[in-house]
Amino acid sequence: MRIGILTGGGDVPGLNPCIKAVVNRVHDEGHEVVGIRRGWAGLVTTDLDDPGSVKANLLPLDPNRVRTVDRSGGTFLHSSRTNPGRMRRSEVPEFLADQAVGEGPYDFTPHVLKVLEHAGIDVLIPIGGDDTLSYGLRMHNEGVPTIAIPKTMDNDVHGTDYCIGFSTAITRGVQFIHNLRTSTGSHERIAVVELFGRYSGETSLITAYLAGVDRALISEVPFDIDKVCDLLVGDKARNPSSYAMLTISEGATIKGGDMMLSGEEDAYGHRKLGGIGQLTGELIKERTGQDIVYQQVGYLMRSGSPDSLDLMVASNYAVMAADLALDGSTGRMVALRSGTYTSVPISVTGDGVKRVDVGELYDADNYLPKVRHVRGKPMFLY
Repeated sequence: MRIGILTGGGDVPGLNPCIKAVVNRVHDEGHEVVGIRRGWAGLVTTDLDDPGSVKANLLPLDPNRVRTVDRSGGTFLHSSRTNPGRMRRSEVPEFLADQAVGEGPYDFTPHVLKVLEHAGIDVLIPIGGDDTLSYGLRMHNEGVPTIAIPKTMDNDVHGTDYCIGFSTAITRGVQFIHNLRTSTGSHERIAVVELFGRYSGETSLITAYLAGVDRALISEVPFDIDKVCDLLVGDKARNPSSYAMLTISEGATIKGGDMMLSGEEDAYGHRKLGGIGQLTGELIKERTGQDIVYQQVGYLMRSGSPDSLDLMVASNYAVMAADLALDGSTGRMVALRSGTYTSVPISVTGDGVKRVDVGELYDADNYLPKVRHVRGKPMFLY
């Protein structure tokens, strides 16, 4: 059996250990693994008439090749946000240009299927978030045996309580916030910390909950800027060190406003997010006269090596995905449900994006985490 593995979307800590564990497990059983470079882009850009192109995009993997990859973060296979089923003209490889008829977007799934057949891929293991895995579902529907592994800092893939990368992101966020307290307190300011989170505010919420931040603004609840100002001024006045701290999801919105978006839509219909923290900080300063510390944590949350939890989950997801593939299962996604490793139909990735249970976990009137009870909740409170 020959298994293909790829990583798509944003990188997170834990991807390299996950790839390594798949390779080792499959090799131990006497089978092969092919690493597909740059996510789904590696399949689209493989020119079957060019041996150099095939070699550049399809990388044979064995235990020796992956021996040390788990010692660093990111993904050594690289990543992309390419969606072969929805490509713009500027993304189309030159050797496929004559097939890009009309205005687009263009669907190069037939070419992807040819590449998989040419490479002798028997099972495909994509590692990604809801966007990457949505095309994994497409592959399953096209008849390609597929086993998905969920990863995303936002922990928002349906069907699983946990996605690779979330624990490390929260750990980083808490550390950065505690470090930032020294400068914020020294200068008696209000700190505004912008964190990743497009539609789900769990990263902001859980980071604020664990770091003891004064206020947290999340994607699910539009906020009243005047009320936020009043609350933060009060928080600062009550703090013996005369400072206050606010976390804010990049997807948060001011009441009556929209998300802070820039650039063109990517292949999955998303535009780049960011800037709501800076705008909020400027408005706070303008309306209160307080000096602001603005910090966009962003990519630092997903950089570097995984913490022990992400390392464990990545390794165990990999072993389970490899076993499912070797056992002949298809159309599954590995998952954690109620603290137990399991698998679910890959079709759950099409159910949308998980969001914070505002009624259970958030005080929408005072903009702060409010965990009312944890009995029966998953470890990370979704």
